[in-house]
Amino acid sequence: MTARILVVDDVPANVKLLEARLSAEYFDVVTAESGTEALKLCERGQCDVVLLDVMMPGMDGFEVCRRLKASIGTHHIPVVMVTALDQPSDRLQGLLAGADDFLTKPVSDIALIARVRSLARLKMVTDELRMRALTSREIGFDDPVRNALADTGRNGRVLVVDDRNASFERIARILTAEHAVDVEPNPQEALFHAAEGNYDLLIVSLNLQDFDALRLCSQVRSLERTRNLPILVIADAEDNARLLRGLDLGINDYVTRPIDANEMLARVRTQVRRRRYTERLRDNVQLSMELAITDALTGLHNRRYMESHLATLVQQAAARGKPLSLLLLDIDYFKSINDTHGHDAGDEVLREFATRVRKSVRGIDLACRLGGEEFVIVMPETDMAVGGLVAERIRRRVATEPFVIGTGGKTVEVTISIGLSSLIGAEDRAEHLLKRADQALYRAKRDGRNRVVADAA
Repeated sequence: MTARILVVDDVPANVKLLEARLSAEYFDVVTAESGTEALKLCERGQCDVVLLDVMMPGMDGFEVCRRLKASIGTHHIPVVMVTALDQPSDRLQGLLAGADDFLTKPVSDIALIARVRSLARLKMVTDELRMRALTSREIGFDDPVRNALADTGRNGRVLVVDDRNASFERIARILTAEHAVDVEPNPQEALFHAAEGNYDLLIVSLNLQDFDALRLCSQVRSLERTRNLPILVIADAEDNARLLRGLDLGINDYVTRPIDANEMLARVRTQVRRRRYTERLRDNVQLSMELAITDALTGLHNRRYMESHLATLVQQAAARGKPLSLLLLDIDYFKSINDTHGHDAGDEVLREFATRVRKSVRGIDLACRLGGEEFVIVMPETDMAVGGLVAERIRRRVATEPFVIGTGGKTVEVTISIGLSSLIGAEDRAEHLLKRADQALYRAKRDGRNRVVADAA
């Protein structure tokens, strides 16, 4: 895995040492001698993880971290403070500033590389989601970054897996000040509990008595429903080897015993904030995908979706020797509805028409808005005779019940014309099917509208 690591330190010897360690593991290393220079490099997107010294002239590391985490453009970049400061209060100050970890010099090569790899993987996932959600603000979604900057990381849902009463009771006491906490003392049930609970964070003790805690972490990462759930482990100070193995397996963070309550709360807030941020990004990506294939007014699939899927449905039907029919529907005199009652009334008619269409077709049928007042229904495993019955049912459902427009109970009479075509043999194509339905629709319009006309081919 390659990533670009920014090393920030005003002591050249420290910079050279970290640069040599990281380069030996094939990381791309950039350096900065001051906080100001580091901020500029981060704002230009020139790093994936920041290794940040605390004691620097001018702007110290705490302030650099605060500024990185307060900026829309750099909020998502993981920051590790690497410093000679070793007091719990120093570590807490770094975590409260937004740092993802706080490593005390001298740092072992193995611990440093494991932590950098873990955070670089996290950054790659976040970058992919950010790239896919770039248009969210432009199309009117909430900005996930602005929400993340305002998020306190409190009021999360946390599941604690620990089979020692004294241990999990202390952890729960600490966390319930800010979060809703569930405890699962049975590791065998923990995976199911995590999958069903919609949690923001999973906390696992490495000292489970009759179960391998790292195996549980691995199972959480391999299960689809829990793959993105952050994991924080509780470890003893001498558990370095297992902690490093856990970072390789995908745990997000750790706390060592004896547990400092303030440090634990700070680390949990960081994980809850990051979980919410990535979930918002995923939600935006999903909404963007839905918008790309859905007509905003009617909620039906749009023309793009129809064009990409019609050919597949036709090929599948032809390959299996199954029938397939297509309806092309057009609302009669729709322009006069807009001209007489206004475009808002026209939109209401389109929405209600889409609702009636949905109620008239099966789940396997594909209903789309082609554009304007034209709609398409594709019906797999449906021959011409059955397709004609469905088309007539839809026509009657529209014609026999007036459409309500406005808030005063006013109604308007609406009729539709429908062209019907069906698949002809294994060599038939989607574009031919659509063209024949269009020709049949033209004849329905020519012959007086409010009728179904089947393709004569």
